[in-house]
Parts: sequence; structure tokens; C-alpha cells
Amino acid sequence: MQLYVGLDVHSKSSVFVIQDESGKVLGEGKAPSTPAGLRGLRDRYHLPPGTAAALESGTNAFFVADELSALELSPRVIDAAEVRARITRPLQKSDRRDAFELCDGLRRGIYRSEVWVPPPTVRRVRQLLSRRRHFVNLKTAQVNAVKRLLRETGRAPLSRRLQVASGWEKLIQALADQEALQSLVRCHQAVWLAAAEQVKHLETQLTEATAPWQPELDRLMTVPGVGRIVATTFLAVVFDARRFATAKRVASYTGLVPSTFQSGDRDRHGHITGRGSSELRSMLCEAAQHAQRISSPLNPYYARIKARRGYRMAIVAVAHRLCRMLYAMLRDGTAFDLAQAGVEEGQFQKVSVRHYRLRSALT
Repeated sequence: MQLYVGLDVHSKSSVFVIQDESGKVLGEGKAPSTPAGLRGLRDRYHLPPGTAAALESGTNAFFVADELSALELSPRVIDAAEVRARITRPLQKSDRRDAFELCDGLRRGIYRSEVWVPPPTVRRVRQLLSRRRHFVNLKTAQVNAVKRLLRETGRAPLSRRLQVASGWEKLIQALADQEALQSLVRCHQAVWLAAAEQVKHLETQLTEATAPWQPELDRLMTVPGVGRIVATTFLAVVFDARRFATAKRVASYTGLVPSTFQSGDRDRHGHITGRGSSELRSMLCEAAQHAQRISSPLNPYYARIKARRGYRMAIVAVAHRLCRMLYAMLRDGTAFDLAQAGVEEGQFQKVSVRHYRLRSALT
């Protein structure tokens, strides 16, 4: 007899509902969200190996999924947005009802947005990237705070080169006549230096953690503007290219496609959906800044869209193209090929003819 389990997971305990093939509820209650608690749930109801268990995506989802897999169960992590959309009574929400909806939906096979559970090695890289991003943001916050202090005191020109340690030392020396302001800047400098040290330490750990994927990273880094962090972020989010049928699916997965509102004769497109990994979108947009250079192979795309839609739209469009290119390279195991980018290399000159110009003051 096939059994189905629905789990509404929380940090301390999880509410569960168990059904059979006919939909009859065989058990419900609470179990601690610990390895021992989940093992007790399996033993109490004699769940056979391979029993499907549905749980909602969240902070503890991957941990519980790992424990269920270790107990020879078959966990399925469902996207929280789809679970909320399919709730039959949204104004009567409770943990027990959420667990029942997960169990019943799993039994009926109505869920489609299943979250991929990455292996522990990939999750380790994701954690390192997330912590690195945290400390990078902390460094940026210190720089912005000091810039504001300097603007308030009329010393804004001194806020240059605060992205390097030597720039902070020069600023401290320039404020020798302002002891009160200098002491405040030293506080921010100490935090900046501590965060920079942690970033350096995390990058060392990233290099060790991604050593098995070095050939893939080398290929991805052949794309202009894509460095090690961007390539590592893309690989950690996508990892297995076989999960996606086309490059369009990857772009949709990363949230770099426009939202669509289509009904009858009306067909409108809005802002990008913003679904998926926000960190990957940020990294791709940073790599897209490289397209502003006229030496970049992606500059023709950037310049054309910027002239029609503006700077921000052009950056997002180039990030979208980068996402699809990186996916194709990861899928096919190839390096960046200029011929496949749809551009040609050469010394091209643009001549513009103006019918009028400002008259010189000398004439």
C-alpha cells in the first residue's frame, strides 16, 4: 500500500499528516524537527522505504529533506508560492491544514514547481557565496557611511579610493586636524578591515570547495566580464544543465525574463519576474557592466538597447544574454566562441554628419 506524508516544517517541531492511496488519513500530529524525531515518525507508522513526503520550501527544508533521504524516504520540496496558490481555504490557515494540503496534493499529483535539492557540496559553495556577499555588503556600508560623514563636514573630495586599505590610511592622515571626525572614521575603518579579512578567508575556502569543478569554471570565465565569483555563482545555482530543457528555462529560473499579462487581445510585458536566486541576478548584472566598454563583444547589444530603452534596461538585457550563453557553454562543455555570439570583430568607424554646430566665440 502506497503512503503519502505531508510535513509543515518548523525549526522546533513539524506537523505531519499521513494518507493512503484512497485519501484516508492514517495519522496526524507533531514530531520534533530533529533526526531522532523524524526517525520516530517513520518507525511509529511503519513507513516503508520510498514513501513520498512533501514539505514546503523554507529555511529548514533542505535539512529535513536530507534526514528523510537518510531514512530511505522520498522527500519532495514544493515551492512555497505554489503551495499558497493551491490552498483551498486561504483564510483558514493552520499548520495542520498546511500539512494536509501538502499530503493531499502530493497524493493527487497536482504540484509542478518542485524545488531541486542540491547535493551537500553544492550547498556548501552556496553558503560560502552567501557569506561572502554579506561581508562585501558590510564593506560597502562602511564606505557609504564615511562618505556621508565627509559630506556633512564639507570634505567630500577626501572620500576617494576607499575600496583599498591604502585609501583609508590616506584619509586618516588627511583628517589629522579633525580628531573627532578622525576617531569616527577609524571605527568604520576597523569594521571595513575586519570584513575584508573575512572576504579573503571565504574566497580561499571557495577555491578549495570548487576545485573539482575547475575545468567548468575555466570555460565559463572565457566570457568577457565573467570572473571567478560570477562563474562560481552561476555553477552553484544551475549546476546540472540537464535540469533545464532550453536556455529560456534557465533565464526564467533566474528571474531575468519580463512578466507577462496576456488575455484576449491584450498582451503586455512588465518588469522582470525577479524569481530565483537574487545573488545570481546581481552577479550577472555586475558582469553585464563590462558591455559598456567598446572593446567588449557584447557592446553592440548594449549600445543598441541603451539608445532605445535606457541604461538599466540595457544592463538587464545583457545579463539575460549572459545567462543563456553561460548555460549553453555549461551544457555543451565549450568555451566562449565569438562566432556564436552573433558579432564580428574588426576596426569599424562610424561617421556622423551634422548640419549645424555652435558658432565659435572668435567669429
